[in-house]
Amino acid sequence: MTRAPAAALPPAILLMGPTASGKTALALEVAQRFPVEIISVDSAQVYRGMDVGTAKPSAAERAAVPHHLIDVIDPDHSYSAAQFRADAIRLIGEIAARGRVALLAGGTMLYFKALREGLSTLPQADAAVRAAIEAEAGEKGWPALHAELARIDPAAAARIKSTDAQRIQRALEVFRVTGKPLSALQGARAADAPLCRFLPLALVPGERAALHRRIELRFEAMLAAGLVEELAALRGRYALHPGLPSMRCVGYRQAWEHLEGAYDRATLRDRGVYATRQLAKRQLTWLRAMQEPKVFDCFAPDLAAQVLHYLEEQGLQT
Repeated sequence: MTRAPAAALPPAILLMGPTASGKTALALEVAQRFPVEIISVDSAQVYRGMDVGTAKPSAAERAAVPHHLIDVIDPDHSYSAAQFRADAIRLIGEIAARGRVALLAGGTMLYFKALREGLSTLPQADAAVRAAIEAEAGEKGWPALHAELARIDPAAAARIKSTDAQRIQRALEVFRVTGKPLSALQGARAADAPLCRFLPLALVPGERAALHRRIELRFEAMLAAGLVEELAALRGRYALHPGLPSMRCVGYRQAWEHLEGAYDRATLRDRGVYATRQLAKRQLTWLRAMQEPKVFDCFAPDLAAQVLHYLEEQGLQT
């Protein structure tokens, strides 16, 4: 296959940053200047009904600019990086065909990595194998299954905490389905011809303490807006359990424990703020490893003007 030169490919903006860095507001500013459609890169916003704790764009914001990959599945289902990549590639092509530009905005850095670099050639999920692993975990506990993983795949076990049920389950599933350790398969990635010219932008706080203050205020606002009540309603509507990916999302995990009586509302607030700060720390670590994004201080008073000027320099047309 003959590959098109990068300059001839349609552009796609990647707007990355930690939680509470202002990605949504900036994406809407960009949409006022350029003909963009926004693709959410958020592993929590895909779930229907999880609105308060995921800081989804409002109904008015979504009406003003086309948004994609928000409210695509119920919270008792799972959504993977592979599904995101397939959906994003399809949407980027459809948006370009309409003569518009895809703006992918969010903080799920694994999704950005999967889109740009491809995915390891791993097997699809096997429901029967997963159910068997879940049953074993119920009998023995996840630390015991982590010990099993350490015997068959020491490299993977060294990277996975003994309490990380999701990753332990996946690593054991891969081994039982393929007979090969996860660590041996992760290096092989599917190579695709580039579909667009990525313009990666990173919002990074010039002052980490300012981001922490914003995180604190935002989580308090989520509690005031009904995060706990939203989760209680979801638990009544769906067959949810704390092991689901949706219920492991920051904020919902802590709200679940609060509803189970593990701690009071003040402790929920403190634990939610702490977990969100830790999430932001992990997101910034991912960003530092990303391939040469254009970095902007998310607290710069002229942030929008800087980003719009940069995009014009990259050849975007209004």
